Parts: sequence; C-alpha cells; structure tokens
Amino acid sequence: MPRLAVGDLAPDFTLPTADGGTVTLSDLRGRRVIVYFYPAAMTPGCTTQACDFRDSLASLQGAGFAVVGVSPDAVDTLAAFVEQEHLTFPLGSDPEHAVLEAWGAWGEKLNYGKTVTGVIRSTVVVDAEGRVELAQYNVKATGHVAKLRRDLKVA
Repeated sequence: MPRLAVGDLAPDFTLPTADGGTVTLSDLRGRRVIVYFYPAAMTPGCTTQACDFRDSLASLQGAGFAVVGVSPDAVDTLAAFVEQEHLTFPLGSDPEHAVLEAWGAWGEKLNYGKTVTGVIRSTVVVDAEGRVELAQYNVKATGHVAKLRRDLKVA
C-alpha cells in the first residue's frame, strides 16, 4: 500500500469507537490531529504506546493536538482496553482495514523474522486544514510518543 507523505490530503474516515460513538476525521478540522495505528489492543507494545499517549494527552491537547488511535480490533475489545488502561482519547475500530490501507498502515512487515501482512505501527499528524504534516511508519512502541513530542516541539 502506498504511504502518505507530507502535503497529501489525509483520507477522511468515520469509525466506530470504544464508547459506542464514532470518530470522524473531518469533524476535527481546525485542529491538528495525531492519528496513530497499532496492531492489537491489550498487547504489551500497544499498551505501552496507548498509555504514553494517555500520559502525554494534556500537553498534546495544550499544544492544540487531538489524538485518535486506530486498530483492527472489535469495538468491545477497544472498550475493554479503554477501561483497563483508563484511556481518555478515541480509539477507532477498523476490522475491514479500509482506513489502515488508505493511510498506508496495512501491509507486509517483518514479525519475529517472518514476513506477515498486518498493521504497520504508524503515526500521521494532520494539520488544521486536513493535510499530512508528518508521517512516520514502522515506529517503535516504546519511546515513540516522547520522540513525537520532540518532533512536534511539544514540551
């Protein structure tokens, strides 16, 4: 799948969320949005990353960012993840991989030395006009949010 690049128009989406509602990218227009893609709720790396976003949310929001997580998990799995980890930002469910594919976050990757098809851990920052400001693919779960904050100059 082609990856998004700086300046691209971010593909709009509406996904069901853990709280029973939906999240729509275009509804967040006027704000900068961090959309991050992760393989599976309640796994060690994904939990680390989600908790890092949770713990950084106040400073990210203070700098004008919204955060949205997207995975192929079912809504009920996401709801359990939100409750277990006290997550305070929307998690969208994309079991058909349509958004993951459109954003270049689904495809072949190495997993424990084997080539598999799945979620490519990725983060895309969308500017207030809906264009890609930053696109990072194959990111590491541990330390990623701290690096992202440095890249975005968020204290």
